[in-house]
Amino acid sequence: MARFLITLGIVILAIGLLWPYLSRIGLGRLPGDIVIERENMTFHFPLMTCLLLSAFLSLVFWIVNR
Repeated sequence: MARFLITLGIVILAIGLLWPYLSRIGLGRLPGDIVIERENMTFHFPLMTCLLLSAFLSLVFWIVNR
């Protein structure tokens, strides 16, 4: 369990450090992401980004466990 938590922490750290570069390629602003803008509020729901990340991580975990 400790090894998993350390690995998860390192992955989250890497994503945090790479976030400026990931936002340049369009993650969070893909077609299918929901953005609602009102006068005093903006709501972002990155539906397509979540689906793509889920598919990618599923593929990676499938390859690693093989």
